[in-house]
Amino acid sequence: MPENILIRPSGDADVEAMLAIYRAHIHRGVGELGDYVAEPLLAGDLKRRRKNMSKHRLPHIVADLQGTITGYAYAVPFRKRPAYRFTLKHSIYIHPLYLNAGIGRMLLPALVEACTDAGYLQMIGYIDATNEASLRLHEACGFRRVGLLPSVGFKFGQWTDSVLMQRALGAGNSRNPEAKSRI
Repeated sequence: MPENILIRPSGDADVEAMLAIYRAHIHRGVGELGDYVAEPLLAGDLKRRRKNMSKHRLPHIVADLQGTITGYAYAVPFRKRPAYRFTLKHSIYIHPLYLNAGIGRMLLPALVEACTDAGYLQMIGYIDATNEASLRLHEACGFRRVGLLPSVGFKFGQWTDSVLMQRALGAGNSRNPEAKSRI
């Protein structure tokens, strides 16, 4: 694992680096860990998304190697309906030059901890079934495979499957959550 990596909340100054990482994954499919989206993500969109996430105590973090953003991760509500208010889904993206360098093993546990601290109780991930590195990372971080969604995506000229992974945060479902909504 690289030394001198700082895991911290993302800021507006990180937006261009995050967009570059995102575009590399979307346009080339390199070690993709997130969702495929054909329309471009713009800086203003990402800034608004981050601001809204912060307002709802949803983490958006980066891995910073002496000023170089080597990856980022965030969590959003799993569903909008109140019954799902304690469950999040997450995304994690690693800079192509830092794939398999241990950045994910730093980012994902930090994201889990931030979501737990914010009072959330479950985390969901959709992982491309061919992305063995991401599947291993998630399993190493306490996620378990709970389903397979065959042929749910079409990218780079072929159908793709998604593996549904889940892990409890904090007490998980071992107790009833507070009645007050977290989102």
